[in-house]
Amino acid sequence: MTLADQIRQFALLNYITPARSRGETVVSIRAGDVHSQMGLSRRLPAVCSALGSNKFESMCDIERLSVEGPLNGANTVFTFKL
Repeated sequence: MTLADQIRQFALLNYITPARSRGETVVSIRAGDVHSQMGLSRRLPAVCSALGSNKFESMCDIERLSVEGPLNGANTVFTFKL
């Protein structure tokens, strides 16, 4: 499993699935939170790339609504419609 696959799987299990369970229709994921929770070092571009990919959207059956903040930064926030 590639790092990108691991990041997508982590986000699905820790953000998307719990939000759906709570009945939410929108979820926001901050790249820096995923990066630190996964114990990564200097991998923010990989996190942003994985969360911003079409593969992540189709894997989770979600739609990206917006991406805010710096390119490939800790404060990049991805917002998805569930």
